Amino acid sequence: MHINTRARRPARTPPRGSRASGSRCSRTPRTLARGRPRRSGRPVRSGTALWRGYLLKEELRAVFRGDPADARASLDRWLSWACRCRIPQFVELSRKVRRKREGVLRSIELGVSNARVEAVSNKIKVAVRQGYGFRNIDNLIALVMLRYSDLRPALPGRAAA
Repeated sequence: MHINTRARRPARTPPRGSRASGSRCSRTPRTLARGRPRRSGRPVRSGTALWRGYLLKEELRAVFRGDPADARASLDRWLSWACRCRIPQFVELSRKVRRKREGVLRSIELGVSNARVEAVSNKIKVAVRQGYGFRNIDNLIALVMLRYSDLRPALPGRAAA
């Protein structure tokens, strides 16, 4: 799972009353402004755990969108803040990011993400649902290979392109 996604979604089951699923805090500021009624400029009162969580999420997004030269310092600041924030989900996330720190920094510096892998994975899931009635798994694998690879087999009775 991508790090930004993990920061947006609560881990397992949060304590009762602290979950804000589908709230304005789980949205980015860009999508909040599109046709959504705003009660105030902020998603919640400052000082609450929900507000701190929102700021942590936005700061992590800024680490990925910022200058790659400043990524190391920005990520270190975020890790320091997240491990002291007293929100269990972010403390857990900071531990995971700290373990994978070098890989995260490399992905920021190179500008790569797992978006293409996730897209292909979702396409394969759709093909698996469509091929539910296949009696032979080899037929399903062939379907996936035909649809989502660069294989262009010569069809019988047609000139090769």
